[in-house]
Amino acid sequence: MLNPFDIIIFGGGGDLALRKLLPAMYRAYQEGNLPEGSRILPTVREQSKQQEYIETAEQALKSFLGEGEFNSQDWKAFAKFLVPVVVNVTEPDEHWDELRTILAQDALDKSRVFYLSLPPAVYGTCCEILSTKQLITDTSRVVVEKPIGYCGASAEEINGKIAQYFLEEQIFRIDHYLGKETVQNLMALRFSNALFENLWDAKSIDNIQISISETVGLESRAGFYDKAGALRDMVQNHLLQLLCLVAMESPHKLNANSIRTEKLKVLEALRPLIAEQVDENTVRGQYVPGELNSKIVPGYLEELAEGSSITETFVAIRAHIDNWRWAGVPFYLRTGKRMKQRCAEIVVEYKPVSHNVYDESVGPIQPNRLVIRLQPEETIQLTLMSKRMDNLDMQLQPVTLNIELSEQYGSSFHSDAYKRLMLDAAANNPALFIHRDEVRQAWKWIDPIVERWQEKGTPALYRAGSWGPEDADELLQENKHAWFNVGEKA
Repeated sequence: MLNPFDIIIFGGGGDLALRKLLPAMYRAYQEGNLPEGSRILPTVREQSKQQEYIETAEQALKSFLGEGEFNSQDWKAFAKFLVPVVVNVTEPDEHWDELRTILAQDALDKSRVFYLSLPPAVYGTCCEILSTKQLITDTSRVVVEKPIGYCGASAEEINGKIAQYFLEEQIFRIDHYLGKETVQNLMALRFSNALFENLWDAKSIDNIQISISETVGLESRAGFYDKAGALRDMVQNHLLQLLCLVAMESPHKLNANSIRTEKLKVLEALRPLIAEQVDENTVRGQYVPGELNSKIVPGYLEELAEGSSITETFVAIRAHIDNWRWAGVPFYLRTGKRMKQRCAEIVVEYKPVSHNVYDESVGPIQPNRLVIRLQPEETIQLTLMSKRMDNLDMQLQPVTLNIELSEQYGSSFHSDAYKRLMLDAAANNPALFIHRDEVRQAWKWIDPIVERWQEKGTPALYRAGSWGPEDADELLQENKHAWFNVGEKA
């Protein structure tokens, strides 16, 4: 059981806090994981916002929780944990002294979690004020959101500023994909089942695809997104972190240091893509108007309201990990906005059987496939070949073993990545957070791709509501592979 803690959410009135963080803490309360004596202190910039905050939080929970999750009795109890405070995160004014007084009022010696739901540009300033106001204790942690910088140099600068005031073991760099139950289950699947661990290498696996597709466009992120693009926004963190979990060796123990060590080895073994290699192994795209969910949606430039931009909204990469386990196995990474369906999944395509004992009359024999879907539903599917039971003749067809976690654990199951990660930060468990060395190594691989794209060419265009540009299909066809698109294959 967790000990009581204080979590101070800087930017408590922002979209992330209202849409994700407060619902996560509400679920933690409902499940009995918010210890009595804990406090949630969301910061706002104005006195009027402080007075309205409880009502704002209630409306946010009603809007963003799942059907049936909100109820008045739980809300009244949960609201007692909320202590909204006024703080200007860039000015060390008297409001910081008020925050210090509030934190000191509690007689309990609680750990403090400073959650910086803020633009990365002000991380350093906020940490400096925390130090100046003597708010950092031995049991304090700081949680920082991605993206950490726009390149390796800027990431180092931001991490360096934070490190002036917090030790590395106090810094929790969050990637919410790592908090998803299905992602964590990937390690259980691999390391506790001989069926998979003995068939998890280049001898058995033909290729691995990791895809995150979104149906949304820019929404409210136009200013940020046009400077970042899909490569920085999604590949540098989410996709590379998933790649690490798929490809890493078994850690000695399931603790933070052992897991991070193995993840870092994967990043270090990634084959560099430089100059012409970028052209040969990457595709970038930008969506134009198209039909999505029976509606015509605008293109990127129309949403951006700019005359021109070469920012990519789609990325596909063919990557290789140069080590004994994965030599010769292509890893295909893909992400895009305004795609046909919203989905995040890991697809492991196995090699065909070495000798086919059946003749052609039974039908084609498809290789086995393992699909680990992270969203929108959380499922694990294994496709095998089987005899058709409705035919006296010997006919083979693929059948899928399907585990749906929501059905397995009932309607009360709510997988909430932020809930898990915030509670882990409070418990001082950094296993699912990102070490500074991982950030550094990821940017080392990404930076040459960015530089090449800035030097040469423009994104390929693709229709909103499609699966991306045709160039991405051709990237796989070179190896006689094809993308696995949910809903389009057996």
